Amino acid sequence: MFEYAPAPESRSVVDIAPSYGLFIDGEFVPPASSGGAFKTVNPATEEVLAEVSTAGPEDIDRAVAAARRASGPWSALPGAERAKYLFRIARIIQERSRELAVLESLDNGKPIRESRDVDLPLVAAHFFYYAGWADKLRYAGFGDNPRPLGVAAQVIPWNFPLLMLAWKIAPALATGNTVVLKPAETTPLSALFFADVCRQADLPPGVVNIVTGAGDAGRTLVEHPGVDKVAFTGSTEVGRQIARSVAGTRKRLTLELGGKAANIVFDDAPIDQAVEGIVNGIFFNQGHVCCAGSRLLVQESIAEELLESLKRRMATLRVGDPLDKNTDVGAINSAEQLERIRTLSDIGAEEGAERWSPPCTLPSQGFWFAPTIFTGVTQAHRIAREEIFGPVLSVLTFRTPDEAIEKANNTPYGLSAGIWSDKGSQILAVADKLRAGVVWANTFNKFDPTSPFGGYKESGYGREGGRHGLEAYLA
Repeated sequence: MFEYAPAPESRSVVDIAPSYGLFIDGEFVPPASSGGAFKTVNPATEEVLAEVSTAGPEDIDRAVAAARRASGPWSALPGAERAKYLFRIARIIQERSRELAVLESLDNGKPIRESRDVDLPLVAAHFFYYAGWADKLRYAGFGDNPRPLGVAAQVIPWNFPLLMLAWKIAPALATGNTVVLKPAETTPLSALFFADVCRQADLPPGVVNIVTGAGDAGRTLVEHPGVDKVAFTGSTEVGRQIARSVAGTRKRLTLELGGKAANIVFDDAPIDQAVEGIVNGIFFNQGHVCCAGSRLLVQESIAEELLESLKRRMATLRVGDPLDKNTDVGAINSAEQLERIRTLSDIGAEEGAERWSPPCTLPSQGFWFAPTIFTGVTQAHRIAREEIFGPVLSVLTFRTPDEAIEKANNTPYGLSAGIWSDKGSQILAVADKLRAGVVWANTFNKFDPTSPFGGYKESGYGREGGRHGLEAYLA
């Protein structure tokens, strides 16, 4: 077999400052209390990338006040004028996409070909899409005179830092809201880079503010009385806490939380195509995807054939340096997340499921986990019920469509699902009975800014993307 030659992307294309302040009212400023800082590291090497400021209550006050001051003038702008800023941001993101892709892979651990070919094009597309809506809000179906809510507090996760930022900031700005955003503690750098994009686009001061820190900073932000709207993407546990804190207030809330998606393969499905979809569904972004197809439901009659094909395909996956363009599976985002993946995987083996990983040598430095599948899984296994958020696939079988539907819906989550079949009628019939916000047919993990995304049950409520994504930011 031919050996892959290393094809590293140069990290010199992006400049990372030794330290970063908070982006408030159009400027980077130090935190009010000295000594409030943390380090962000490269999960592939454990190298410290930068020191980042921790926002305290005074800093959150300053950021919300800046957003409030900017709210009136920003919302008073004609939609076409707001659109110009969004179009400008989208073009700058395209122009600086190589820098942003390298930065995202360094800080997050995802392969460069994913950040370059998936994340960044979608980030720009979301700003372009919502720029187009900015002067057409009265035709969006939300009344003749839709009005912005005011100040939006947005808290985003570490799995898609820049993409989640775009999902939230683009519709908020298009509808005339101002924003205070808190990125995840382990991946703050692309949000801080975006602050520079805002300055380059001459966005008015205070329209976008970015405060960094851990859970305390996020909690202070969402509980702040000066906030009109809260948007959160992250774990179900934290989502519950936010829902409780917002209950009884005037704040509007949208939550996009965890998932345990079923990827259903029927006996008439094209095996090779389904295997590619299964691999993309669970090993894309190291399985750090809330809508990952982490439960494979395969019809009994083809289970053996499909698993053989899946194992052959998994043996070709390359695990290693995220900046190598040949890499398929990068680094786990943090030591904490790696420990959770290891713990739940060990529990899966202890409970009787059969564990398999392809032969692969993991780097000695950094946070790594080999792509893994479990067979012989039942619905009682924890690995079939709990969100692992890593490159771990649980395989279950079924005999009839009704059994597949019952098993797919037997979860507290309801974010996404996939169906693989050669019969369109079967796909539509099954999709109609799945309690999932997004159902993919003969594909998986396909996203588009024009399509709404969101879940049911413990996967949250509200929709992001598409025309529906405007509603969350309009009174």
